[in-house]
Amino acid sequence: MRKKENIEVEVCVYSVESCRNAREAGADRVELCAGMWDGGLTPSAGMIREAKRCGIPVFVMIRPRGGDFLYSAEEFEVMRQDIMEAKRCGADGVVLGILLPDGRVDVERTRELVELAAPLNVTFHRAIDMTPDVEEALEGVIAAGCHRVLTSGGKNTVVEGIEALKRMVNRAAGRIKIMAGSGVSGANAGQLLDAGVDALHLSGRASRDSGMVYRNPEVSMGGVPGIPEYEQFYSSVEKVAAVVDVKRKQC
Repeated sequence: MRKKENIEVEVCVYSVESCRNAREAGADRVELCAGMWDGGLTPSAGMIREAKRCGIPVFVMIRPRGGDFLYSAEEFEVMRQDIMEAKRCGADGVVLGILLPDGRVDVERTRELVELAAPLNVTFHRAIDMTPDVEEALEGVIAAGCHRVLTSGGKNTVVEGIEALKRMVNRAAGRIKIMAGSGVSGANAGQLLDAGVDALHLSGRASRDSGMVYRNPEVSMGGVPGIPEYEQFYSSVEKVAAVVDVKRKQC
């Protein structure tokens, strides 16, 4: 399959530091989130404004809670309000996804949010990977007016889902951008570009120990065993740059 031009590299970030690192590594934009252990939630207004000061386009996650993507009327209103706040904070785009109880894309409510977000671009996130048929779901995302879709091809990682990604690229036929995400690295970026995707999405995650000296072993703030409360995660310049370098060499 012929590789495309103008390939984008997007970095999923959870801190202002990671925004700066993504810019330094040569990424095209960031997907700004809170709630890493929930897979990404809507960040605060303060976080959005500070991220914008880093000099890289910022796409804001619009997700009111963790878990599934079936939202109540109240949660949908939260998403509406968060989109308007993101626009006020200067966001360059938003990222969202809504499903129906049977797992299909909620085209009607997604379209409503796309129209509310205008003129900002809208990415439909990996909620598509939780649908019964990602290729059929792609048509729903297109019908809703989204500009790109983030997907692993319905699998845990892009390498596992690469054949589905190829089919999605063919089916999209330029009507929407296909962005491959989940497990993207410098080691497999070339393979994904060969598959014809329009963009690559990664976190480039690295970690370091907290600076806290005193650590209370009797208290778990999140109430969930196993979450490392004294480990700080960030996007590595080197890991992001490795993907950017592959893009520059092959495109």
